[in-house]
Amino acid sequence: MAVKPDLDHWLPDPFLRIAHERPSSASQQALWDAAQQVKVGETRLLGRLIRWRIPGTTAEQRFAELFANEPFTVLERGETSLVSGMVGRIWTLRRDYPALDDPEAFRAWSRSGTAKVVFANWASESCLHSEARVEPVGSRGRLGLAAVRPLISSFHGLIASEGIAAAVRRAEKERHRGA
Repeated sequence: MAVKPDLDHWLPDPFLRIAHERPSSASQQALWDAAQQVKVGETRLLGRLIRWRIPGTTAEQRFAELFANEPFTVLERGETSLVSGMVGRIWTLRRDYPALDDPEAFRAWSRSGTAKVVFANWASESCLHSEARVEPVGSRGRLGLAAVRPLISSFHGLIASEGIAAAVRRAEKERHRGA
Protein backbone atom coordinates (compact mmCIF):
# COMPACT_ATOMS: atom_id res chain seq x y z
CA MET A 1 0.00 0.00 0.00
CA ALA A 2 1.45 3.36 -1.07
CA VAL A 3 1.87 6.15 1.38
CA LYS A 4 1.24 9.79 0.53
CA PRO A 5 4.51 11.41 -0.58
CA ASP A 6 6.11 13.59 2.09
CA LEU A 7 5.36 16.99 0.60
CA ASP A 8 6.52 18.73 3.77
CA HIS A 9 9.99 17.62 2.76
CA TRP A 10 9.74 19.95 -0.27
CA LEU A 11 7.45 22.78 0.89
CA PRO A 12 6.60 22.45 4.59
CA ASP A 13 4.70 25.71 5.01
CA PRO A 14 3.09 26.63 1.67
CA PHE A 15 1.29 29.90 1.12
CA LEU A 16 -1.22 28.00 -1.02
CA ARG A 17 -2.23 24.34 -0.93
CA ILE A 18 -4.74 22.68 -3.25
CA ALA A 19 -5.68 19.02 -2.83
CA HIS A 20 -8.08 16.83 -4.78
CA GLU A 21 -8.94 13.16 -4.72
CA ARG A 22 -11.39 10.89 -6.43
CA PRO A 23 -12.44 7.47 -5.15
CA SER A 24 -12.63 4.53 -7.51
CA SER A 25 -13.48 0.85 -7.55
CA ALA A 26 -10.23 0.19 -9.44
CA SER A 27 -7.10 -1.04 -7.68
CA GLN A 28 -4.23 1.23 -6.70
CA GLN A 29 -2.01 -0.03 -9.52
CA ALA A 30 -4.81 0.21 -12.10
CA LEU A 31 -5.48 3.81 -11.05
CA TRP A 32 -1.82 4.71 -11.33
CA ASP A 33 -1.42 2.96 -14.68
CA ALA A 34 -4.48 4.78 -16.03
CA ALA A 35 -3.24 8.13 -14.72
CA GLN A 36 0.03 7.62 -16.59
CA GLN A 37 -1.88 7.38 -19.87
CA VAL A 38 -4.09 10.49 -19.64
CA LYS A 39 -3.26 13.04 -22.34
CA VAL A 40 -3.42 16.80 -21.86
CA GLY A 41 -6.02 17.05 -24.64
CA GLU A 42 -8.37 14.69 -22.81
CA THR A 43 -8.92 17.35 -20.17
CA ARG A 44 -10.70 19.98 -22.27
CA LEU A 45 -10.45 23.38 -20.51
CA LEU A 46 -7.69 22.25 -18.13
CA GLY A 47 -5.66 21.03 -21.11
CA ARG A 48 -6.11 24.33 -22.96
CA LEU A 49 -5.01 26.30 -19.89
CA ILE A 50 -1.93 24.13 -19.48
CA ARG A 51 -0.97 24.44 -23.16
CA TRP A 52 -1.36 28.21 -22.90
CA ARG A 53 0.83 28.48 -19.78
CA ILE A 54 3.54 25.93 -20.56
CA PRO A 55 5.25 26.42 -23.92
CA GLY A 56 5.66 23.35 -26.10
CA THR A 57 2.93 21.31 -24.42
CA THR A 58 0.76 19.44 -26.93
CA ALA A 59 -2.70 17.91 -26.68
CA GLU A 60 -1.17 14.47 -27.35
CA GLN A 61 1.35 14.75 -24.51
CA ARG A 62 0.65 12.59 -21.48
CA PHE A 63 0.59 14.28 -18.07
CA ALA A 64 3.20 11.74 -16.94
CA GLU A 65 5.57 13.16 -19.58
CA LEU A 66 4.65 16.75 -18.80
CA PHE A 67 5.50 16.43 -15.10
CA ALA A 68 8.76 14.57 -15.84
CA ASN A 69 10.28 17.18 -18.18
CA GLU A 70 11.11 20.90 -18.24
CA PRO A 71 9.88 23.18 -16.90
CA PHE A 72 9.29 20.57 -14.19
CA THR A 73 11.94 18.74 -12.21
CA VAL A 74 11.18 15.29 -10.80
CA LEU A 75 11.66 15.58 -7.06
CA GLU A 76 10.75 12.00 -6.17
CA ARG A 77 9.13 9.03 -7.85
CA GLY A 78 7.53 5.98 -6.29
CA GLU A 79 5.76 2.91 -7.62
CA THR A 80 2.45 4.78 -7.66
CA SER A 81 3.48 8.39 -7.14
CA LEU A 82 5.27 11.30 -8.77
CA VAL A 83 6.32 14.56 -7.13
CA SER A 84 7.53 17.32 -9.45
CA GLY A 85 8.57 20.90 -8.86
CA MET A 86 8.95 24.08 -10.82
CA VAL A 87 10.13 27.57 -10.01
CA GLY A 88 9.77 31.01 -11.48
CA ARG A 89 7.38 33.88 -11.93
CA ILE A 90 4.32 31.72 -12.48
CA TRP A 91 2.02 34.72 -12.70
CA THR A 92 3.59 36.40 -15.74
CA LEU A 93 2.66 35.95 -19.37
CA ARG A 94 6.38 35.65 -20.18
CA ARG A 95 6.35 32.06 -18.92
CA ASP A 96 9.44 32.52 -16.77
CA TYR A 97 10.23 28.98 -15.54
CA PRO A 98 13.99 28.49 -15.05
CA ALA A 99 15.33 24.97 -15.55
CA LEU A 100 16.63 23.17 -12.48
CA ASP A 101 19.35 20.52 -12.58
CA ASP A 102 18.05 18.32 -9.78
CA PRO A 103 15.86 18.13 -6.66
CA GLU A 104 18.50 19.85 -4.54
CA ALA A 105 18.38 22.88 -6.85
CA PHE A 106 14.64 23.05 -6.18
CA ARG A 107 15.16 22.85 -2.44
CA ALA A 108 17.84 25.58 -2.57
CA TRP A 109 15.85 27.93 -4.85
CA SER A 110 15.59 31.36 -3.22
CA ARG A 111 15.39 33.97 -5.98
CA SER A 112 13.24 36.80 -4.68
CA GLY A 113 10.21 37.70 -6.76
CA THR A 114 9.50 34.10 -7.79
CA ALA A 115 7.66 31.08 -6.43
CA LYS A 116 8.35 27.41 -5.80
CA VAL A 117 5.60 24.99 -6.82
CA VAL A 118 5.25 21.29 -5.96
CA PHE A 119 2.86 19.04 -7.89
CA ALA A 120 2.20 15.60 -6.40
CA ASN A 121 0.09 12.84 -7.90
CA TRP A 122 -0.36 9.42 -6.33
CA ALA A 123 -2.68 6.47 -6.10
CA SER A 124 -3.75 4.82 -2.89
CA GLU A 125 -6.12 1.89 -2.50
CA SER A 126 -9.26 2.90 -4.38
CA CYS A 127 -8.39 6.61 -4.66
CA LEU A 128 -6.41 8.90 -6.95
CA HIS A 129 -4.88 12.01 -5.37
CA SER A 130 -3.38 15.29 -6.53
CA GLU A 131 -1.89 18.05 -4.43
CA ALA A 132 -0.19 21.30 -5.40
CA ARG A 133 1.69 23.56 -3.03
CA VAL A 134 2.99 27.04 -3.78
CA GLU A 135 5.46 29.09 -1.78
CA PRO A 136 6.35 32.63 -2.92
CA VAL A 137 9.88 33.89 -2.40
CA GLY A 138 10.11 37.42 -1.02
CA SER A 139 7.57 40.23 -0.96
CA ARG A 140 7.41 40.56 -4.76
CA GLY A 141 6.76 36.83 -4.96
CA ARG A 142 3.88 37.19 -2.50
CA LEU A 143 2.43 40.07 -4.55
CA GLY A 144 2.69 38.10 -7.79
CA LEU A 145 1.03 35.06 -6.28
CA ALA A 146 -1.71 37.19 -4.70
CA ALA A 147 -2.47 38.60 -8.16
CA VAL A 148 -3.18 35.16 -9.64
CA ARG A 149 -4.83 33.62 -6.61
CA PRO A 150 -8.35 34.43 -7.90
CA LEU A 151 -7.55 32.59 -11.15
CA ILE A 152 -6.21 29.61 -9.23
CA SER A 153 -9.35 29.61 -7.07
CA SER A 154 -11.55 29.71 -10.17
CA PHE A 155 -9.86 26.92 -12.10
CA HIS A 156 -8.27 24.46 -9.63
CA GLY A 157 -11.45 22.38 -9.56
CA LEU A 158 -10.67 21.32 -13.14
CA ILE A 159 -7.89 19.12 -11.76
CA ALA A 160 -10.53 16.89 -10.16
CA SER A 161 -13.38 17.30 -12.63
CA GLU A 162 -11.28 16.83 -15.76
CA GLY A 163 -7.81 15.50 -14.91
CA ILE A 164 -8.36 13.00 -12.12
CA ALA A 165 -11.79 12.10 -13.49
CA ALA A 166 -10.26 11.10 -16.85
CA ALA A 167 -7.83 8.73 -15.13
CA VAL A 168 -10.53 7.18 -12.94
CA ARG A 169 -12.83 6.66 -15.95
CA ARG A 170 -9.98 4.97 -17.82
CA ALA A 171 -9.12 2.69 -14.87
CA GLU A 172 -12.73 1.70 -14.28
CA LYS A 173 -13.31 1.04 -17.99
CA GLU A 174 -10.29 -1.30 -17.97
CA ARG A 175 -11.54 -2.96 -14.78
CA HIS A 176 -14.95 -3.65 -16.34
CA ARG A 177 -13.36 -4.83 -19.59
CA GLY A 178 -11.25 -7.36 -17.66
CA ALA A 179 -14.14 -8.60 -15.51
